[in-house]
Amino acid sequence: MSKPMAIFYEHPDWFKPLFTKLEERGIPHEHVLAHEHQYEPDDQNVPYSLVVNRVSPSSYLRGHTSAIFYALQYLQHLENIGVPTVNGYRAHLLEVSKARQIGLLKRLGIPHPRSLVVNAPGQIASAASELEFPIIVKPNIGGSGALMQRFDSLIEVRDAVAEGLLDDVFILDSTAIVQEFHPAVDDTITRVESLNGEILYGINIRNDPSLGFNLCPASLEQRKAEADDDAGGACLTQSRSAEKADPPEDVLEATLAIFHEARIDIGGLEYLVSQRDGLIYFYDINAVSNFVANAPEIVGFDPFDNFADYLESRYRAAVGDLVGAAGGED
Repeated sequence: MSKPMAIFYEHPDWFKPLFTKLEERGIPHEHVLAHEHQYEPDDQNVPYSLVVNRVSPSSYLRGHTSAIFYALQYLQHLENIGVPTVNGYRAHLLEVSKARQIGLLKRLGIPHPRSLVVNAPGQIASAASELEFPIIVKPNIGGSGALMQRFDSLIEVRDAVAEGLLDDVFILDSTAIVQEFHPAVDDTITRVESLNGEILYGINIRNDPSLGFNLCPASLEQRKAEADDDAGGACLTQSRSAEKADPPEDVLEATLAIFHEARIDIGGLEYLVSQRDGLIYFYDINAVSNFVANAPEIVGFDPFDNFADYLESRYRAAVGDLVGAAGGED
């Protein structure tokens, strides 16, 4: 009855720290690559006691497009046959659709940039004309800011459409988001990480706008600031920096409400204070939580320890349920 835990993933590096933590704890687990996996829908016997979904919507950037959509099928299969999951079908369904994310924010009454959902390049200019510039156009299935483009006028949008420069944003599911762009005050966004219904930490990430939208906390090659004491312990990488943040209580409550509604066991949420009006806007829900690099120096602890502790408790509970079910059959 001691079936192992499965870490269902595709990125070659992001989860190495997690694997190490699980090994240190002696937790039986297998590394299951989503883009190499297969299953039989009639099979009610899965060789895992718990499946931990870590498939990212940015998989297509690494040649693993199939993992994004395959994961939906497999996770729903697991749900149907009662196999416990972490960030299961419902969480992944939200992760791979910015349109659904916007809909959830709207239903919960959480402020977000005004957006329109389109399904062809020819619709972009019309949608943009209804918004206040600057705007951004981005894929419905995104990841790390890939393929996002900013426009400051309707003429720029029409020229880009005419030149075919926005065709790629439709390549995955023929859907794109046209959205009002809110430059962040001090070019700083805030990311809040949550685990099992509790806040893990918040960080401020200051970004040089010239570096574009490709921002992944786990990919920041951090080093200690060597500036004066006013640096506040920030860690720098080129023109980006990350430091511990203390988000207001209403932001934390909104974060937990979002993850509860979406059944996201672990994830990150990003928001900013807009240069336009000084208000807070939530703009990204991320169910594949990439902890900030060098976390112990920035937030004071290693969140992979917390994650491994949580997975161990879920694994022990799942194994206990299996043993109990087996006992009930005898």
